[in-house]
Amino acid sequence: MAQVPEKESGERVFSGIQPTGIPHLGNYLGAIESWVKLQEEYDTVIYSIVDLHSITVPQDPGILQQSILDMTAVLLACGIDPERSILFQQSQVSEHTQLSWILTCMVRLPRLQHLHQWKAKAARQKHDGTVGLLTYPVLQAADILCYKSTHVPVGEDQVQHMELVQDLARSFNQKYGELFPLPRSILTSMKKVKSLRDPSAKMSKSDPDKLATVQITDSPEEIVRKFRKAVTDFTSEVTYEPDSRPGVSNMVAIHAAVSGLSVEEVVRNSAGVDTARYKLLVADAVIEKFAPIRSEIEKLKMDKDHLRKVLLVGSAKAKELASPVFEEVKKLVGIL
Repeated sequence: MAQVPEKESGERVFSGIQPTGIPHLGNYLGAIESWVKLQEEYDTVIYSIVDLHSITVPQDPGILQQSILDMTAVLLACGIDPERSILFQQSQVSEHTQLSWILTCMVRLPRLQHLHQWKAKAARQKHDGTVGLLTYPVLQAADILCYKSTHVPVGEDQVQHMELVQDLARSFNQKYGELFPLPRSILTSMKKVKSLRDPSAKMSKSDPDKLATVQITDSPEEIVRKFRKAVTDFTSEVTYEPDSRPGVSNMVAIHAAVSGLSVEEVVRNSAGVDTARYKLLVADAVIEKFAPIRSEIEKLKMDKDHLRKVLLVGSAKAKELASPVFEEVKKLVGIL
């Protein structure tokens, strides 16, 4: 009989996902799959659909409402279980924004202006970068700290933001008294999945080239078309050499991740297969992985009342945890 892993008690995992855009293969392998596993490993696992973060850029209200429900369906279909974790909508728990304001009053402006994501986004948007875009890492810190979270699964691009969370927790504790644990990062093992059309860039929801990104809800025909057009190189052999052969190596990494095999096994099993044929083998493996998820998403999207109820129940559970923490914060800060 397989041994059930011992759960970590007294520890809390928190992570959030924006509701905008359909999650793609990179989101699934880089975040969602590890979220599912963490439900087995920790007693308290809290996952938030961070709708407040999504409005740092303009959103159509009707589309945003639908996107929140769609993301709920995606997470449930991928294996997030409301019986084993708390799944909720960020804006339904007011403690997030209240704590965010207190933390905002503790952080200096240059600290936020030096975050590389602000620099990159502000450069792209010229003078259109809003205050919300600048301060959203503070809201992110509040998301994490208002549950006294101890662990946060993050990608490599979020490491700087986690340093800010730890700094704010430390500053609060020094100024007002020990309250927040310093949350630790859980770095996801899957490296960034690269764009199918430009293996030097990561796969992205916002890529204008529709062939670059494989979405969880893509049909088998769409997946085959995208992999067939994926950029590799002029050598037909399948090898894993990320520096010299990024395109083929991206195929191998995806194949290993969706099949559960090691990179070495994938390369060994592909001996004698040319890259054109190999791309179709990877497409088949991705189709097989996503088929049950895709059909479950379609089923769940038909029952909006069920999705709303999941979020409502989850938000009530989240509030139960956040409320006493924020009461302690208010007492320490001197707010009646």
